[in-house]
Amino acid sequence: MSKKPNRIKPIVIIGAILVTVSYFILTVERQQGRPRNRITAESGYREIMGTFVRIMAVAANKQTAQTCVDKGLEQLELVDNLMSVHNSKSEISEVNRDAYRHTVKVSEPVFEVLQRSVEFSKLTDGAFDITVGPLVDLWYQAGKENQKPTESEIASAKAKVGYEKLVLDAENKTLRFTVDGIRLDLGGIAKGYGVDLAARAMQQAGVLGGMIDVGGDIRCFGAPPRGKQKWSVGLQEPKTDEKGLVSHQLVLVLEVVDRAVTTSGDYRRFALIDGKRYSHIINPSTSSGAEGLSSVTIIAGNATDADALATAVSVMGPEKGLALIETIPDTEAILISSGLEFKQTLTSGAEKYIKK
Repeated sequence: MSKKPNRIKPIVIIGAILVTVSYFILTVERQQGRPRNRITAESGYREIMGTFVRIMAVAANKQTAQTCVDKGLEQLELVDNLMSVHNSKSEISEVNRDAYRHTVKVSEPVFEVLQRSVEFSKLTDGAFDITVGPLVDLWYQAGKENQKPTESEIASAKAKVGYEKLVLDAENKTLRFTVDGIRLDLGGIAKGYGVDLAARAMQQAGVLGGMIDVGGDIRCFGAPPRGKQKWSVGLQEPKTDEKGLVSHQLVLVLEVVDRAVTTSGDYRRFALIDGKRYSHIINPSTSSGAEGLSSVTIIAGNATDADALATAVSVMGPEKGLALIETIPDTEAILISSGLEFKQTLTSGAEKYIKK
């Protein structure tokens, strides 16, 4: 791969295990300027944003560590309450109901996500598009009924899709739809945004380091638990058995510091119609599930970018997807192809994160 120019969703297993601290490790930590007192608190697994969430905080004392965990969870709950399409009282549900009839004013977090979403749509030539809700709904119902949508149904849904049909007003923080029936789905970016808000809240509360995992959208920052030099993130083998159970085999382990790691895939959520799987990640140009990649892992500086880019590359496919990521500084990708053999393709700088 050529050198990058200097221009501008498996359950992932986190390994950040405390080990016995020797005098040697304490000496190294002092030499590297790392805090000697590293106390860890964990949230355990919680169900937020329609998936399992886990937060780990490293702090100078137990009380601060627990406070940081609580602050992180609060931000994830906030984003869930604002942006879940499954909550009829959420702000995004209100937008979906009313934004064609009249202009809708939204909160700062929601507007920020909408604005970033449009930026990613332009960057990816529409591969990432939060207006795919009508197609997502259509294929979800098709899976329940085990019947592929008709061409007429697909055409009707597609007519309501397109980020250019959104009118954003940055000064007033408002949104309007130009076409009736648009339904926004923030599933490809809201989790990552929630992770970033949680990380910010934890840092403001005095955390020394932390890990946030929201269904495979992960961010690791600051000092890892005592005895660890880096945070470890395991990537699962992207396949399920005949019962739909996800494999627990690891393809590889990443070692990261101050990085976000997001994995999107077609093997956990899909519509099964006449024995064929259709990915839940919708390709707006084909109006069907994305094809060609079993999983896409993005390593980036923040989880919002990683989340949106993982979705976009899943849609774009390996060739166009890799070409895009190679143009984005400080961002890498690990792609695993569909099929019986899981072929891995990496961007030029991804190798440095893989544990040897």
